[in-house]
Amino acid sequence: MPLPDLPSDVSTEVAAQVAAEGGRPVHFAGDRAGASAACREPLRRCELTLADESATEAFAARLAEALSPGQVVWLCGTLGAGKTTLVRGLLRALGHAGPVRSPTFTLLEPYELARFAVYHFDLYRFASAHEWHDAGFDDYFGKTGVCLVEWPEQAADAVPPPDVRIALAFSGEPGASSQRSVMIDACTQAGLRCVNTIVDGC
Repeated sequence: MPLPDLPSDVSTEVAAQVAAEGGRPVHFAGDRAGASAACREPLRRCELTLADESATEAFAARLAEALSPGQVVWLCGTLGAGKTTLVRGLLRALGHAGPVRSPTFTLLEPYELARFAVYHFDLYRFASAHEWHDAGFDDYFGKTGVCLVEWPEQAADAVPPPDVRIALAFSGEPGASSQRSVMIDACTQAGLRCVNTIVDGC
């Protein structure tokens, strides 16, 4: 099942789900223009099918092996699509043995690991790019760690652009199957090297 191009289709689904839940404000296409432009023409795009949670974690382990310090990965998809599962698998592959908490309320969960630090951001609750600047998160980027950003579109164009953008989507009706579709975009030369490593032959 092909994934929708981002962010338009994804943001429409998110908006509908959040509205049904009475959640926080959602920014639509005009507000997300900067986020979408960050990887509008990827250097490489691959689509894969992940049969179950174990397959998602195996993919995450390949991603962990291919990442390098300083890289930024955007994780996109609707609620429950598997973003946090992917992060958990990545952290396990890097040697983290403790709990993996979703940073929905804390916004950031840092992990100091042997190869490099991992900074896991979740911007689901953001209502504007101003919140990103107020939080001082820019200080974590462009250094020796890897930054994983869920819901980057919620901070519009304030989030540093990705090296790799990964979009997860349900295959079939949400909740009816654990199968996921994943689209991987290489957005920079560093991201291209990473994508070539994890999905060579895609």
